[in-house]
Amino acid sequence: MPTSVTFEAHLDALALATARIHAYGDAAGLDAAVPTCRGWSVQDLVAHQGMVHRWASNIVRELPRRATDAWEQEGRGVSDPMAWLGHGSDVLRAALMQAPPDLDVWFLLPNGPAPRDAWARRQCHETTMHAVDALSAQLGRVPLAREADLPADIAADGVDEMLTGFAARPSVELRSPEPLTAEVRAHDTGDVWRIQISDQPLIVERTTTAGAAASVVYGTAAQLYLGLWNRGNEMSSEGHDLVPLWRNRVKVSWS
Repeated sequence: MPTSVTFEAHLDALALATARIHAYGDAAGLDAAVPTCRGWSVQDLVAHQGMVHRWASNIVRELPRRATDAWEQEGRGVSDPMAWLGHGSDVLRAALMQAPPDLDVWFLLPNGPAPRDAWARRQCHETTMHAVDALSAQLGRVPLAREADLPADIAADGVDEMLTGFAARPSVELRSPEPLTAEVRAHDTGDVWRIQISDQPLIVERTTTAGAAASVVYGTAAQLYLGLWNRGNEMSSEGHDLVPLWRNRVKVSWS
């Protein structure tokens, strides 16, 4: 399933997000708390993101797997964590640019594009969301969507990855004994995600036409992007309020 954002745009957004982690993290300080990641410091955030970049690079380059905690320890022990972060991001981008379009490697989500494009997309949104975390450390609170300065097309693509990828996994327990239809509507881009909720995994369709729904969640693409990733509080809802259930049942974590 192709994405609405190009491979090159995903790589550009990955580079920008890495630079923002550096800038926001430097402003906050390595010991600063990260309000959007309870219990984390900026140092924890940088070590985690640098580990993920290296983990993804090895998959794309078809190299042997390495214990991820070893990379995290490396990130905490280097003299310049931000330079270490930037190096890992550069290696990842180079690996993706050098990979053939028909790269055949494992990918973690269902319903995604081909693996090379899927990894570019995943690392774009991984890094963009952690840049929001770094911004929260600088601000000392959860950022507003306008403060995060996210392009609408990238934000809408991130909403799509969350709804059609992460939320549609069989392990996600966003279920209802009585079937119901929900819609997520991005007012600025015109995107609508129509979601069928039942006792089975979610069925999600991206469209541009709103319809009748028992529950509607709406906002700008950026507000929805942050809200669905549990990094923002600006989503609005009508009808059956799914937002509290979403916050309890749909959480993405490293494991």
